[in-house]
Amino acid sequence: MDDVPNSEHFALTPIGHVISDYPDKFGIPRQPGLALAAHARLVLTPPYNDPLAVRGLEDFSHLWLSFIFHQSPERWSPLVRPPRLGGNKKVGVFASRSTHRPNRLGLSLVRLTGINTHQGVELTLEGCDLVSGTPVVDIKPYLPWAEAYPDAQAGFAPAMPAQSKVVFQPSALKVIAKRQDGATLQALIEQVLAQDPRPAYQQGIPTERLYGMRLRDVDIKFRPRQNGEATTLEVVAIEPYGSA
Repeated sequence: MDDVPNSEHFALTPIGHVISDYPDKFGIPRQPGLALAAHARLVLTPPYNDPLAVRGLEDFSHLWLSFIFHQSPERWSPLVRPPRLGGNKKVGVFASRSTHRPNRLGLSLVRLTGINTHQGVELTLEGCDLVSGTPVVDIKPYLPWAEAYPDAQAGFAPAMPAQSKVVFQPSALKVIAKRQDGATLQALIEQVLAQDPRPAYQQGIPTERLYGMRLRDVDIKFRPRQNGEATTLEVVAIEPYGSA
């Protein structure tokens, strides 16, 4: 007799949520670790905020976070269009890291930079690629000897994507210079824009269009400049959120 597939449903309960430099989805690097200036906090919620639950975690430098793509629609498709393939060619959803997945589960590798257990549990993270409010369902320490295979085959994404040049107009630099977090904000803007967050089908096309994204508490206005195949992204304005 053939085995009957297990059709049992499983409920996932978030153990906490992320507070990050990314208030919105647009602009978030498509992989973790590409913008190391991006800082975040993972705040655990009761009953998972017991300090005993993170005892020994300080001995690890990196963590795997299992999370929910809570801003993605619940519907899914067997075929998706990866940005690395120009947003036109389709591959199977399980051959991609698309957010439009059957169970909306995500996996992110982040650097652990601190643990605060004075009132509950709060982890400080670096290189995070999660939008603020992301529900986290599990934490596991990263083991480089077991989980790092430099010679592994990486399909249509064999290497880190090319970086775009980022420049700032003088007026934008003046805004940065007046901020207490100016140095880290500038680094964050440079690292995020270097990934060219525009939709893949718009990249490489000459345009005068002005784009916007939100980082921390400011709106970043930028414009692409095309020189042959090379792209420069120019930051033309940095404004308080909601000032427009």
